[in-house]
Amino acid sequence: MARILVTGATGFVGQRLVPALLDAGHDVVAMTRRPEEYDGPARAVYGDVGDRGSLTEPLEGADVAYYFVHSLDDDDFARKDAEAARTFAKAAEATGVRQVVYLGGLGDEAHGQLSEHLRSRREVEQILADGAVPVTVLRAAIVVGKGGISWEMTRQLVKNLPVMVVPKWAGTRTQPIGIDDVVAYLVGVAGNEDAIGRTFEIGGADVLTYAEMLQQAALVMHGRELPILKVPVLTPRLSSHWLGLVTDVDATTGRNLIDSMGTEVVVEDDSIREVVPFEPATYKECVRRAVEDDRQDAI
Repeated sequence: MARILVTGATGFVGQRLVPALLDAGHDVVAMTRRPEEYDGPARAVYGDVGDRGSLTEPLEGADVAYYFVHSLDDDDFARKDAEAARTFAKAAEATGVRQVVYLGGLGDEAHGQLSEHLRSRREVEQILADGAVPVTVLRAAIVVGKGGISWEMTRQLVKNLPVMVVPKWAGTRTQPIGIDDVVAYLVGVAGNEDAIGRTFEIGGADVLTYAEMLQQAALVMHGRELPILKVPVLTPRLSSHWLGLVTDVDATTGRNLIDSMGTEVVVEDDSIREVVPFEPATYKECVRRAVEDDRQDAI
């Protein structure tokens, strides 16, 4: 059993990881800027990556610290995320943490120029790795699950549009992964000597284009395919405004995510399967789970 700190404990990944770590027998502390509002299963403590002094209490005595801090809804997200990572790395070193686990973004420069979003994820990886605490990095593409921004974009587009007008990035290949499988990998690397100091690529069972993902989601959600019309030019900025018309996804967040969709993000190194062995779910199964979670919450 390890003592584990989860930052971003109320976020999309963190709120699912905390109970999974508890089920695995770990002693878990949930870090949040609003501990009085936390209703999860672990003990909540205050911590803010923008305030070095506030990190001492949450990190004190921790063996493993999960770092889930991003600022995609801010135009200056790259600078803010870099500063936060430096602060956290120094605090983790000062308190004797043995392993930091970071969930980054999948993408290979060999397949095209990385977007600002993906470059920022790489920078955070490097900043954390430059510290004295060994880091385990899991790189993922789109994570499918209720409450995730990428899934909300997909769900609302499929729900609200009779015909999908998409730019050329809809033909880019990606390897989506379900939130349940992401959590399984995250739990599996905690304190795992075979994972410490290493970077892994994680993905689901299918490699699909974004257009194929929309089609499969439409089949699961409505039992029909979604007519798709491809257009030659639709910039990330225009795409984000288009998203704003048909979804409630924040325009800045949407633009930063869309900017990454021109880069192919496919697993090329599956060594994680040797460290945390299991069979990840198909994309259709991940969509079914997300849809069922949406239905359960609506009851």
